[in-house]
Amino acid sequence: MASSWVQSVLGKNMEWYAAAGAVAVSYVAFKFTCSILSGLKCFVLAKPLGLGVDLKKTGAWAVVTGCTDGIGKSYTEQLAQKGMDIVLISRTESKLKALANDIESRFRVKTKIIVADFSKGASIYPGISKSLEGLDIGVLINNVGLGYDFPAFLHEVPDRDQKFIDLIEVNITSVTMMTSIVIPQMVAKKKGVIVNLSSASGMKPTPLLGVYAAAKAYVDYFSVCMQKEYESKGIIVQSVMPNFVTTKMSKIRKASVMVPTPDSFVRSALSLIGVSNRTNGFWSHNLLGYLTNALPLWLTSLVSFKILNTARVRAFKKLAQQKKE
Repeated sequence: MASSWVQSVLGKNMEWYAAAGAVAVSYVAFKFTCSILSGLKCFVLAKPLGLGVDLKKTGAWAVVTGCTDGIGKSYTEQLAQKGMDIVLISRTESKLKALANDIESRFRVKTKIIVADFSKGASIYPGISKSLEGLDIGVLINNVGLGYDFPAFLHEVPDRDQKFIDLIEVNITSVTMMTSIVIPQMVAKKKGVIVNLSSASGMKPTPLLGVYAAAKAYVDYFSVCMQKEYESKGIIVQSVMPNFVTTKMSKIRKASVMVPTPDSFVRSALSLIGVSNRTNGFWSHNLLGYLTNALPLWLTSLVSFKILNTARVRAFKKLAQQKKE
C-alpha cells in the first residue's frame, strides 16, 4: 500500500528521486570517511610518518602576539623549547618583561619585547614593523584576541560602540597587518609559517556572539586565502579553530577530554603544522568540528542560541544582583 502510494505521487520520476537519494547518501558516507581518514592522518599517523615541520629551519625568530596568558603563552614557551628566539608582543610591559626573563632563563634563547595595544588600530603597526627589522623571522603566531564578556544580543553588549571597534581591531586588523609585515621576508627566503588563531565559533554563525564569531570567520577565510596564495612560495598558513580551552577567556578552570589545557592544546596544534592547514587543533575539537560541519545550519544555530542564551540570562541576573549590592 505504502509503496503504491509513493509511486502514485512520484510517478515517472521515481527512479530519478531514488538515484538522487543514493547520490546524497553516498556523498555523506564519503565525507564521513574522509573525516575519519583525516583524523587518523593528523592525530595518529603524522608523528610516526614524520609529517610535521622543523620550525627552527624556517628562521631564527618566532613572533607571538597576545603572548602573556593562555594559548599565546603556551605557544611562546613551546617554540622557545624548540630553540627559537622569541619576539613577545602584548600591551602590558611588566608582563612582557617577566615572561621574557622566564623564557631566557629556562630555555637559553634570546627574546625581544614590543609593547603594543592592538585595539589602538593602524597607528601601532609602523612601530612594530620597525622593531622587527633585521630579524630572521620564521614563525608568526597571530594569537591576540578579544571576545564578549558574556553572550548577548547586539544591542545589549555593554559599551557596544567601543567594544565592537575593539573586537574588529584586535581580531581582524591585527591578523591582517601582522601577516602583511612579516610575509615579504618569508617570500624572499621561500620559507615560513604563519599560524592564525580563529575559533570554532567562526565555523558557523554563532548567535549571541555575533561580532566575535564573524571576526573569527574572517580569520579563517583570510588564512585559507593566504595559504592558497603563498603555498607555491614555500610558506605555510594555518588556521586553528579551537573550541573551549582552560583560559581566562573561556573562564573554564578544570581540564577534561573536551577542554584541554593550553599546553596540551598547543602541543597538539604545533604537531599539525605542515599536516593540516585548517584544523581545530586538538583531537576532540576536531571531532566536534566534523559534527558541526555535518549538521544543517538551522540546527547548529538553534542549539548555539539555546545554550548561549542560558549563559546570557545567568550573566544578566548576576549583573542585576551586583547592582543591588
